[in-house]
Amino acid sequence: MAQTPDETAATQVVIKKYANRRLYNTESSSYITLETLSEMVRAGRDFVVYDAKTSEDITRSVLTQIIVEEESKVGQSMLPTTFLRQLIGLYGDNMQGMVPRYLESAMAQFGRQQAQMRAAMQQTMGSFLPPGMEEIGRQNIAMMERAMSLFAPFASRAETKSDVTPEAIPEEIDTLRGEIDRLQAELAAMKSSKGKKP
Repeated sequence: MAQTPDETAATQVVIKKYANRRLYNTESSSYITLETLSEMVRAGRDFVVYDAKTSEDITRSVLTQIIVEEESKVGQSMLPTTFLRQLIGLYGDNMQGMVPRYLESAMAQFGRQQAQMRAAMQQTMGSFLPPGMEEIGRQNIAMMERAMSLFAPFASRAETKSDVTPEAIPEEIDTLRGEIDRLQAELAAMKSSKGKKP
């Protein structure tokens, strides 16, 4: 059942951003950081950020700032340079209006595939993973979930907005599938060679 505007507003945490760039969480009555907001996104907490002086909704710019912060961390970059150039090139283009809906539906599709991929990996790899590989797998899955939450923090809402299925699966998903196939082949070879030993 869809929430009414009043119910949605009641579940949102209101964050106020002051001129000194400090963020104030009105729910906890405390100052927070961008990292705190990142954790809230990953936890599925809905929030809205207002400029404390003008009361303007600046949630989009703050989420963008979080992405910039994440991209600047060593080993955290997810956005290929080619993608960024293409995205910038679409600003002002007559196709610009279609981009948000396409990206939203693509990320919702990616979110739906996460559970399927996780189940397939666990079923395929299971107890055949060498020591240490299971933890790496968990970290990779956590990284994918983090990526999803940053780009579509409230994915369930995105799914209800549009049932449009993107015409093309993102290149990253194809890469992940290729990696899964490669790991499956390696595990099959390891299992086979292990069975041949006396």
